[in-house]
Amino acid sequence: MGRQRRRRLPAEPVAVEIHDLAHDGRGVGRIEDKVVFVHGALPGERVLARLTGRNRKFDEAIALAVEQASDERVEPRCEWFGNCGGCALQHLDAGAQVRWKQGRLVENLKRIGGVAPERWLEPVVAEPWNYRRRARLSARWVPGKGRVLVGFREVGGRYVAEIEGCEVLHPVFADRLMSLSALIGGLSIPDRVAQVECAAGDDSAAIVLRHLEPLTDADLEALVGWSEANGIAVWLQPKGPDTVHRLHPAEHRLSYRLDAFDLELVFHPQHFVQVNAAINRQLTERAVDLLDCGPDDRVLDLFCGLGNFSLPLATRAGAVLGVELDAAMVQAAERNAAANGLTNARFKAADLQQPVEQLEWLKGDFDRVLIDPPRSGALEVLPVIAASGARRVVYVSCDPATLARDAGELVRTHGYRLASAGVADMFPHTAHVESIAVFEREAA
Repeated sequence: MGRQRRRRLPAEPVAVEIHDLAHDGRGVGRIEDKVVFVHGALPGERVLARLTGRNRKFDEAIALAVEQASDERVEPRCEWFGNCGGCALQHLDAGAQVRWKQGRLVENLKRIGGVAPERWLEPVVAEPWNYRRRARLSARWVPGKGRVLVGFREVGGRYVAEIEGCEVLHPVFADRLMSLSALIGGLSIPDRVAQVECAAGDDSAAIVLRHLEPLTDADLEALVGWSEANGIAVWLQPKGPDTVHRLHPAEHRLSYRLDAFDLELVFHPQHFVQVNAAINRQLTERAVDLLDCGPDDRVLDLFCGLGNFSLPLATRAGAVLGVELDAAMVQAAERNAAANGLTNARFKAADLQQPVEQLEWLKGDFDRVLIDPPRSGALEVLPVIAASGARRVVYVSCDPATLARDAGELVRTHGYRLASAGVADMFPHTAHVESIAVFEREAA
């Protein structure tokens, strides 16, 4: 059925008037009263588009030509934009991207949460290019092209995009995709390397090569040679995440500084760290300022990771407890606290979805809570926040929909008010929306 539907797609382009942007950055229009999502189109535009897919409720298309352009349209900086799925909005002015993201947060809070902040925060922005210090790139041997493709997936996500560089990757990786292609293509198993994970600290960088078959001695020698020539550490992952190990050099360290707090945080190449270093520096400062804690305050940091927010907070608060499910991240946070001489920050590995009464570490009031959950949000954790006794909560979110849902619950069920909210442009040129919100409630 799927092949039959694709054969029935019209070969001729169709004209579409675009009136909105969808949550993934595609233009929204209509063809004969049916919604169509058009990649590469902006609100206010009339485009000629080729249909790429049909569903019962909507169609999908890609813009081929712009007959009437938006005033906010710009020339994409990357020559592969439109084919590579790593970016969705390079054709939209950077300032307009931020305004659109702010609008998404406004709309989600209103529609999903039924709430609005008392004050809107200024967006957190920085240089929108070469910002991605972490990325997971696909690798695929393509005999017809005679090489290994290394990069993000194509628009639609089926194949690896054929690109030679990347305008959003950290500078240490941006121009090395062809070098990685040649490296993998020269191995004995070019068709069995599935992924290249990139991670850059402030002063060093590493790749993690996911290989599905054993490497030969000659392969290992080639990898060591590439590492030395490029000044990038090479790690290998032959099986699951617990098999990741460093190949070369013998000693290597990734770290980043938070200069406003005189801190340095060390991380493993597969640890979660915020992708955009410049935005993260500003975001940690804003979160600490908004939480407004002093030397007598006890602070609870939920989903604390390796201490990205916990340690800056510990420079201001009396005591900080960071809680995280991943025991390896807790150990990293403990090492970072010790290395920075912070004795008032402690960390605990715990399942945050347990019933509140079973959480021994929650006994005793907290004055402030910071939460930085995954995309799924923190619905199950909201009772923990409410039971903490905290009068102020700062919520850092990577999904405006789950933030809006949780905001409505905090306000209507747990007695908080939404004091302020705003966005941070963590992923320029993509539809990803990072945001921060402050909740307050009166003392019981």
